[in-house]
Amino acid sequence: MTNPAADAAASGTQSPGRSSSATLPGASGASGAPAPRRIPGAVWAALAIVYVVWGSTYLGIRVVVETLPPFLSAGARFVAAGTILAGIVAWRQGVGALKVTARELASAAAVGLLLLLGGNGLVVLGETSVPSGLTALLIAVVPAFVVVLKAMAGERPSAGGIVGVLVGLGGLAVLTLPGLSGEVKVGGVVLVVVAALSWSVGSFSSSRLPMPANPLTASVYEMLAGGLAGLGVGLVRGEQHGLDLAAVSARSWAGLAYLIVFGSLIAFTAYAWLLHTAPLSLVATYAYVNPVVAVALGALVLNEALSWPIVLGGAIVVVGVGLIVSTERRG
Repeated sequence: MTNPAADAAASGTQSPGRSSSATLPGASGASGAPAPRRIPGAVWAALAIVYVVWGSTYLGIRVVVETLPPFLSAGARFVAAGTILAGIVAWRQGVGALKVTARELASAAAVGLLLLLGGNGLVVLGETSVPSGLTALLIAVVPAFVVVLKAMAGERPSAGGIVGVLVGLGGLAVLTLPGLSGEVKVGGVVLVVVAALSWSVGSFSSSRLPMPANPLTASVYEMLAGGLAGLGVGLVRGEQHGLDLAAVSARSWAGLAYLIVFGSLIAFTAYAWLLHTAPLSLVATYAYVNPVVAVALGALVLNEALSWPIVLGGAIVVVGVGLIVSTERRG
């Protein structure tokens, strides 16, 4: 993966700041009217990473929690990823790149808690009883929460964006109805929905708080805060009792390594950069694509159910993504 911060600077996107009102590059015509905004290639590349890699992390999480405790494994994942990323930033940009103000540190920590403890942590806990594909489908409510949060903040969502969200939620309904049977625990489903709400608030808040100017530095402190909190919650829950590392399967270790490198270092960093440089409603479309990837992988690798409602619902979800993306390109 290329350096997204450098790509953003080269393409002329706005400096890190308030992503929900971000204006993508576009030149004005001779009449003074703004020309259609173009989404830079770096944004599409980062979106592709988030779309595909995060779709696969639901499978990775499900494999990890087969023999590893949820919060301790999630906490270890982000502490390891944050430490490695801090080393990369210091090596590539100098130790000074990690310096932040107290307000920036507090903001990054708060966002990290919302995204990684409340969001990812509850997803990991939920996947101890909910299939990976269904978990991803439930997380698809994120864009709907984002629309509500934007409206509460006084921002009027575009008509196309609203229609795209409604279409996506329609696809979500088709996808999830077969899964909400007696085999799925209601408590696990509730945990995943709460995780989606926490992730939405964290994503929304990151564009309105005084975050570190360097998105990679912001990722470091978000992952360290979320990871340390996850370890703390795991210890409070007593997950360390009876944990025998020798009994952990090679499959779970491999899954954890994949989540650290691809899910955290690569995909989460891409997501954090997108929050600083692209419209929030465009970034949120990952929640519509991830389920398609997750359901396919769950069916292929874990033999999770794949029926016609899932195929139909997935197609509807893709239509919703297209509506939101096309609206962002025009508006």
